[in-house]
Amino acid sequence: MAETFVTHLECSITGKHYPAGQVHGLSEAGRPLLVRYDLDAMKTALSKDALARSDAPGLWRYSSFLPVTRPENRVSLGEVMTPIIPLRESAPVLGADPDRVLVKDEGRLPTGSFKARGLCLAVSMAKEFGIDHMAIPTNGNAGAALAAYAARAGIRTTVLCPADTPDINIREIELQGADTYPVNGLINDCGKIVGEGKEKVGWFDVSTLKEPYRIEGKKTMGLELAEQLGWELPDVIFYPTGGGTGLIGMWKAFHELQQMGWITGKLPKMVAVQAEGCAPIVKAWKEGEEHAPLWQDAHTVAAGIRVPVAVGDFLIIRAVRESGGFAMEVADDDLMGVRDEIAAKEGLLLCPEGAATAAAYRKALAEGLISRDDRAVLWNCATGLKYPMPAVEKSLDKDAPIDFGAFA
Repeated sequence: MAETFVTHLECSITGKHYPAGQVHGLSEAGRPLLVRYDLDAMKTALSKDALARSDAPGLWRYSSFLPVTRPENRVSLGEVMTPIIPLRESAPVLGADPDRVLVKDEGRLPTGSFKARGLCLAVSMAKEFGIDHMAIPTNGNAGAALAAYAARAGIRTTVLCPADTPDINIREIELQGADTYPVNGLINDCGKIVGEGKEKVGWFDVSTLKEPYRIEGKKTMGLELAEQLGWELPDVIFYPTGGGTGLIGMWKAFHELQQMGWITGKLPKMVAVQAEGCAPIVKAWKEGEEHAPLWQDAHTVAAGIRVPVAVGDFLIIRAVRESGGFAMEVADDDLMGVRDEIAAKEGLLLCPEGAATAAAYRKALAEGLISRDDRAVLWNCATGLKYPMPAVEKSLDKDAPIDFGAFA
């Protein structure tokens, strides 16, 4: 018997319904499809107490909120509930109250990033549908997650990434079994090739929001956060935004929980954080637009948010506006400076994209967009170990006299 509360899929822009249980990409309107559930039935069948007793690992504890119908199709690499860490030592650097700013550290997931959530679900649904070849454009972490989960499921993968993707990402993708190709362009150039290959090669395009299930995987960030905080959501969430799947997914999760009566009160302000060198969502939000045109000459040290154009741009902007939040860009120098300060003071090594949320939090406080009294959650989307770090210049010569005074 199918174990799912899914009723149908829905075009995010026209509202047209599509049947569940079939392979889908984008809607006929060329927009993302959203999975819809019988929330009344879920409210009757599920309870917080039963969830608290669950011993299912990580995101699979929320299997009743997800579309996989058969347990044997749940592909897992040992997902965990990622920790929430207060920034007590570095709060003064941010201008924050040390008890009011928290980091959700997604670097603890398989493959070291939050991409594990979305690709875990996408691969599980591909297994359910019998898909045998998946392809993805990536700035690094999504490709690594696809390669790992697809290898686990026995599905072939092809991954295209910009040639200047961090080297460790390229190597891990290849090592985990994907046919890996650096491309002399940006992620949207890689995406164009993947899109063309759907007909010419026959692979399934698992690009951001071009299939329905990565959103569902990322949705578990919102479910998990709510459970960890005792079903009381924070005042504001700062989220590093490229394709925006996680921001969209969390906003979807909060609405589903609200309709089920599991959470009450005001939902968090959602803040889309981008880099100054690639900020199409910020520009569109500031100009009152719903769609964000292609950003020219995109550049930033935070490779994961170097996404010049997003198919779900309007979904990101809608979530920001509906929540009373905002979109904000930060400079590379600022985000890298904050990364270094938090690493030294907290022992917490953020990735550049995660550091961008801390830089944006500091900027938002300084500009009065949020208050020190607001409880804020900053999303660290990957382990900082995957990114270049400053070289260590000091050394000791064991054969020469040691100046122990230098250690004082």
